[in-house]
Amino acid sequence: MKKLVSILLALVLLLSLSAPAEETVNSGDYTYRLLPDGAAEITEYRGKAKSLDIPSQLDGHTVTSIGESAFIWCNALTSVTIPEGVTTISDYAFSNCSGLTSVIIPDSVKEIGANPFEGCEKLTAIKVSPEHEYLAVTDGALVFKPDMRLLSFPMNKQGEYAIPQGIREIGESAFSGCDGLTSVTIPESVTSIGDSAFYNCIGLTSVTIPEGVTSIGDRAFYNCDGLTSVTIPESVTSIGASTFFCCSSLTSVTVPEGVTTIGDSAFTHCSSLTSVTIPSSVTSIGNGAFSLCSGLTSVTIPSSVTSIGFMAFSHCSGLTSVTIQEGVTSIGDGAFFSCDGLISVTIPSSVTSIGNIAFSKCSGLTSVTIPEGVTSIGEGAFAECADELTLTVQRDSCAVDYCRENELNYTYPDSLDWLKD
Repeated sequence: MKKLVSILLALVLLLSLSAPAEETVNSGDYTYRLLPDGAAEITEYRGKAKSLDIPSQLDGHTVTSIGESAFIWCNALTSVTIPEGVTTISDYAFSNCSGLTSVIIPDSVKEIGANPFEGCEKLTAIKVSPEHEYLAVTDGALVFKPDMRLLSFPMNKQGEYAIPQGIREIGESAFSGCDGLTSVTIPESVTSIGDSAFYNCIGLTSVTIPEGVTSIGDRAFYNCDGLTSVTIPESVTSIGASTFFCCSSLTSVTVPEGVTTIGDSAFTHCSSLTSVTIPSSVTSIGNGAFSLCSGLTSVTIPSSVTSIGFMAFSHCSGLTSVTIQEGVTSIGDGAFFSCDGLISVTIPSSVTSIGNIAFSKCSGLTSVTIPEGVTSIGEGAFAECADELTLTVQRDSCAVDYCRENELNYTYPDSLDWLKD
């Protein structure tokens, strides 16, 4: 046994020696790492300069890359000149530099990640040469030419904005924090809206998404709490996680035919949402998708849906009616937790499992019909419901034992009266 342990320890040591750790080097105000070609990527800046010319070399190594979040929270910076030779600016490279007003980007830059200037609220001038092969600035917005992706939009812009025709992608975090925007016109050329594209645009009141857009990314309209209406076109096939999270003024949403997935927390905390149409193309409703939608009064879950996710409709205090159509096989943990306006639920015969605390704290719930095919009912599924709650069960359903174990009222349908004990 000791010999085996020694061999294993030796192997671990050998593996750790054969996989070299990424080398980082401190050089004055900078930390950098060496790339395979011997060039340097800046990974951190610790200086306090206001006007900064980033060096073209560090310790004899040519700087070719600005790493992810390398200059994050450098609030003293007011202007930055990136040297010729830099080819890559990584995700969020200068994010949250609150004092930054101008940036000069050289012609050598060929790759640029998610909005490198996200949170730079005073940035008004991004300068690139008119002949730049990869980048252009239009109305203050930085555009990556090869895929016509809008990378960054000035946070201090106010009012309405029309994205130029020809833009194909609204990049990750492109409009993040632009709280002065009231409306955005998206052209028909756009096919995708990236993650966090309009994150925290609290002044945005309306947006029309054109036909041609096929995907709306995670958190795309997160906390746009002034947004009252949104039109989602039939071309969209998926709504990402937390896409409309905390859009508290949103009153109604029609999910178009063609959407197959409503992501986790997609409409969480849309407290003004009173109606939602879920089409027959949807196959899954994500975890917490409509949680805390306190204004939602009724919902129909189509037969195409096979599973209702964890906490999908939890804390929907105004929900009085739920129609679950044949096809749903599982009701997830906490799916309708604390829906205290819910009075009755009919569960279709296709359902085989009801998750933990699925209907817990539905204090108004007095009647539930559980079909014979249900083989498992989770812990606390009907805990703290109305005292007069009565479950209508089939004789062979596991619900009979569940009711007895949890001292719940239950009854059989009239057709099975002869089976009663």
